[in-house]
Amino acid sequence: MKCDVYLSFDGNCEEAMNFYKDIFDGEIPIVMRYKDGPPEYSQPEIENKVMHTTMTFGNGCELKASDDFHMPVIKGSNFHVSIAADDEEQGSAIYYGLLEGGQSTMPFNDVFWGGKFGSVIDKFGVQWMVSAPSNEANS
Repeated sequence: MKCDVYLSFDGNCEEAMNFYKDIFDGEIPIVMRYKDGPPEYSQPEIENKVMHTTMTFGNGCELKASDDFHMPVIKGSNFHVSIAADDEEQGSAIYYGLLEGGQSTMPFNDVFWGGKFGSVIDKFGVQWMVSAPSNEANS
């Protein structure tokens, strides 16, 4: 079984996914635009927007997304994308990368359960939780 995260954007999906690609050192093997789908799904004003894309990164991770024009995109607080970094250095790089233009909801610091943890709302309104094992756990 596999579970993926699918994000919806209101017109800036490509910008967001390229932002995440840089942070996670990912690859975007799939980009389908509305003009590539059935004619009933595309209008001239959205034909170059993203109907579906997938970014791969890490050890089998996938982040999927689209520009959703079929219903309003409501940025809510009912989800977080949770990232388990391999070590503190990677966790810190991911956290501070996502923080660029965003807002910290919990600083990336030592936590009582061990390692480091932080949460951020990125500049696209997506909520992220980043955790990393302590450096001692990796030695």
